[in-house]
Amino acid sequence: MSEMTDEALREEVRAWLAENWKGLPKRSGAEGAGWTVSPEQKAWMAKVVEARWAVPRWSPEWSGRGLSNAQAKIIEREFASVGAPGTGQDRTNLWANTLLACGTEALKQKLILPLLRQEVGMCLLYSEPGAGSDLAGIRTRADRQGDHFVVTGQKVWTSGAATADYGMLIARTDWDVPKHKGISFFFLPMKQPGVEVRPLRQITDERHFNEVFITEAIVPAENLLKNLGEGWGVLQTALAYERSVMGEGARGPRSGAAESKTEEPLIALAREAERLDDPLLRQDIAQVIAYKRLNALNTARAKADLAQGSSSPVMSLGKLAMSRILHDEARVRAAILGARSLLEGPEHPRAEDANFLALNAYFTSIGGGTDQIQRNIIGERVLGLPKEPEVDRDIPFREVKSGR
Repeated sequence: MSEMTDEALREEVRAWLAENWKGLPKRSGAEGAGWTVSPEQKAWMAKVVEARWAVPRWSPEWSGRGLSNAQAKIIEREFASVGAPGTGQDRTNLWANTLLACGTEALKQKLILPLLRQEVGMCLLYSEPGAGSDLAGIRTRADRQGDHFVVTGQKVWTSGAATADYGMLIARTDWDVPKHKGISFFFLPMKQPGVEVRPLRQITDERHFNEVFITEAIVPAENLLKNLGEGWGVLQTALAYERSVMGEGARGPRSGAAESKTEEPLIALAREAERLDDPLLRQDIAQVIAYKRLNALNTARAKADLAQGSSSPVMSLGKLAMSRILHDEARVRAAILGARSLLEGPEHPRAEDANFLALNAYFTSIGGGTDQIQRNIIGERVLGLPKEPEVDRDIPFREVKSGR
């Protein structure tokens, strides 16, 4: 793409949005346990991809514009100003970014554009009952048979598994090398015999997560990302994008009660509850706001350092910070409401939101790597502290003792 001034780019994207963006119908009801995209949203995303706004930092070969990060942010701001989704996927679409960085040419040609257009449902097949915080301890196996692999094992805490078309799967392909070196990374087709999905009921009374039982399921060899045994490196790339998204934002209240769009929600809630003059509450609110501002700056720093296909340990700071923000914000909401925070149900939307956010905050504490794991990463890779001792790190995995 030819070079363009910032002002010319701004004018182009504004004109395009004025001509094409008519809004999308609001979705009714609570979020479901599966992956669904409306026909109107798919049509809009196809337009965004065709106009090369979806991944402006990518090369033209992959529907990008080859723009700098600074110019890509101009596009994102213009889309955000009218409430239009679809751009910035070169930062946020962990499926497409991981595939572009590590996938085979055949798989990229097959899935990159459908992923950007949201025509393909995805899920993450990482954690197992015996391998959560220590993902390198997975025991799901993938055995090569001709032009495909046969996969058998069990995964857990999988969002969207019931409706996904593919799962990003880590599986063990070599049992005679240390645990981190015997793992491979695949795009597993989900809609096939041998893949059974069972929903899990959460503390919020929702069913976003699932158990996935895999029995001799088939994954084509072309769906292997990078080389055999290099899955741990691919996983770090995928986790960097996931932590980036989790560190930047999180799910808000679910009651549907309107929150202020012009004022910090905690300030608006305290004003509504006539408690904005309470000095202790003001101090707590200011602390949460400070955490949010600091996290936004850290996230910008991390993304500036993140090149396509690389991972950044700084992302762990943002992910850990977001977890703290969510827990603290839920605590302050309850403090503002006082005894009313003990109520629940649609007739008490503010209390319902406070209770839901307090419970849902644990999702961010666990998903994408637990808070404890993030602290280890920060200590070892950011601060340069000594690694924790691992007695099973350098021995063949088949010799590792299992608690199962």
